[in-house]
Amino acid sequence: MGKKRDGGGLTASQQAAKFLGVSVLAGAVLAGLALPAAGALGLAAKGTVEGFDEIPSNMKTPPLSQRTTILDANGGEIAKVYFRNRTVVDLKDISPYMQKAIVAIEDSRFYQHGAIDMKGILRAVNKNAQSGGVSQGASTLTQQYVKNVFVEEAGNDRDKVAEATQQTIGRKVRELKYAIQVEKELGKKKILQNYLNITFFGQQAYGVEAAAQRYFSKPAKDLNLSESALLAGIVQSPSRYDPVNDEEEATKRRNTVLQRMADVHDITQAQADAAAKKPIVLHVSTPRNGCITAVDGAGFFCDYVREAFLNDPVFGKTPKARLARWQRGGMTIRTTLDPQAQKAVQKSVSDHVYDSDPVATAAALVEPGSGKIRGMGQSRPYGFKAHQTQMNLSVDGDMGGGAGYQPGSTFKPVIAAAAIEQGVSPNKVYPSPYQMQYPSPVSTCKGMWRGSAPVENENRSEKGPYGMKEATAKSVNTYFVSLISDVGICPVTKMADKMGIKRADGKDIDQVPSITLGTQEMSPLTMAAGYAAFANRGEYCTPVAIESITGPNGKAMKVPQTSCRRAMSEKTADTINTLLQGVVEDGTGKEAGLSSRPSAGKTGTTDGRYAAWFVGYTPNMAGAVWVGDPEHKRRMVDINIGGRPYDKVFGGQVPGPIWRDAMAGALAGKPAPGFHTVPIHNPKDKKMDRAKPPSGGSDDKPGGGGIDLPDLPDLPDVIGGGDGGWNWPGGGHGRGQNR
Repeated sequence: MGKKRDGGGLTASQQAAKFLGVSVLAGAVLAGLALPAAGALGLAAKGTVEGFDEIPSNMKTPPLSQRTTILDANGGEIAKVYFRNRTVVDLKDISPYMQKAIVAIEDSRFYQHGAIDMKGILRAVNKNAQSGGVSQGASTLTQQYVKNVFVEEAGNDRDKVAEATQQTIGRKVRELKYAIQVEKELGKKKILQNYLNITFFGQQAYGVEAAAQRYFSKPAKDLNLSESALLAGIVQSPSRYDPVNDEEEATKRRNTVLQRMADVHDITQAQADAAAKKPIVLHVSTPRNGCITAVDGAGFFCDYVREAFLNDPVFGKTPKARLARWQRGGMTIRTTLDPQAQKAVQKSVSDHVYDSDPVATAAALVEPGSGKIRGMGQSRPYGFKAHQTQMNLSVDGDMGGGAGYQPGSTFKPVIAAAAIEQGVSPNKVYPSPYQMQYPSPVSTCKGMWRGSAPVENENRSEKGPYGMKEATAKSVNTYFVSLISDVGICPVTKMADKMGIKRADGKDIDQVPSITLGTQEMSPLTMAAGYAAFANRGEYCTPVAIESITGPNGKAMKVPQTSCRRAMSEKTADTINTLLQGVVEDGTGKEAGLSSRPSAGKTGTTDGRYAAWFVGYTPNMAGAVWVGDPEHKRRMVDINIGGRPYDKVFGGQVPGPIWRDAMAGALAGKPAPGFHTVPIHNPKDKKMDRAKPPSGGSDDKPGGGGIDLPDLPDLPDVIGGGDGGWNWPGGGHGRGQNR
């Protein structure tokens, strides 16, 4: 190796020795690269060993990426998700045959040498020099482990993977130094355990446990001799020796491993011969990865859990850090999902709306007082085929949902709550004609809104005067338009904010009177959580999906907690409960009423019938159901839904029964507490002085005045006509009218 080349100068190995200061290490580098001596000539100084002493002494070993298991509130499995299919196991849980097979074929002198096998290096250098090409390498199992750690740390970053595997002297030197450190700190058994857990065995299986399950549907501790030899042989080239796709090549490789085990006396020659005669017998298990495999239609909830993890700073300061932690996996996540409630939700949406229908439905259930999401389902399954979707129709855009849907008259209770908090009496009466102009001006958070446009009720026979209770039950548009003109827009938007009711696209609710009629797109989860504040006597709690997380080390991780705040007084909430009980008892939501327990709620149907809603609650569960076209194109007129024809769809007609069946199933066998209610005056009980407005109003207010109310038939609710401020000067963003 000390000869000079023709023409003078040092050989490639002498150049490397000059950098290293030791000829043996230069040989180690060349052998590790599996290059002939002449091949080193092209290696530039960059990437050599000048910085040997600057390499950190402690190897940075990232936790291995593993499967994460997502559980429901009772501990039942929802799904397994992973960036890499791996389950880390102890050496005692790996078959002795497997341990011997991998050592025999990859590094038979593993227990005799240190981090570097000098005998192997000299043999490889000599062999490569004789052949004049790539003939043999000398990387020890420890060096291979170090290289795998770099690859694991690189993840899916192609540049980092290339850096971790580049054929340069610099990388090999760094690998050698880390290998020495690893041998010193971990010892042989730990290195072997780590190697078997990190190595890729093909077919998406990382680590021997995942490989044993993938190919043989059994744990690694139960692998027999033949199976162990097969897996050990795959490591050198997972694609070439894949037994699923090329049994012949895999068999040859397995037999090579068996013979090597006999040569090093791990098994007898008779054992090797007997095992080699047996055909490969696979029991392949297809990995079930991701939310698409979730049970009981919980794929979208599973996806929500992922989004909750990736969006919450408690799991990492930056989005990149949170994604890295999620991909590392190895967690057991117990969620808030109630399996009874989830089954009830999914059965109800599937029974009432088919996945092939021109419209879809989504439902979300939230527990008042805790914010725990107990159920989440939709009619279009989680998937990539026809009539399937990956969009979670129940949630906001930043959590995997869309732009939301106009909630229609389900927003009216927010108006009522804001008014009552401002001192307006629930006995307030307005003339509430069939049709009227939007009152103008109306105060906003930033001044006054001014404009002119008509608003009307659903039916010409629907005309006042009305009090708040009957106006809520019948969803009288002109009553609530008059109410917001008295209260002002700002208290309403502030009430919505305190109730967590916000637009699905994250923008602020517009300061226009038409918000009275539900013109701002929102999600079912938002509406369910908001109504839960009524059920919880005025206290709103942010929705949460994660109960606890256990990390791969068995230790509990910090998880986000619900945040509760008072949105309104108990008296105001009790008043709303009284009003909304009337909706399911005598109003537009009678088809949604629960026969076994007290319930309350509100229907909603938008202009053109692009969306229909029912949002309701009991004291111990709140839920929202939306039905419509996610693309906002198909009107629900002359339509078949769930095998039934409808001339026109109303909130109480399709969403109402979905809500009823989902809630009945979710609450079956559970306590049935009652509401706190308050007496509300019915203007039909006593003639009122038409010359005087009722308490809380005045004749000089746009909606002032009060009269007695005759009996009127129950009518479906549709938000009123006119643009309500959408196309007027200062009124907003120029959208067409909503009903």
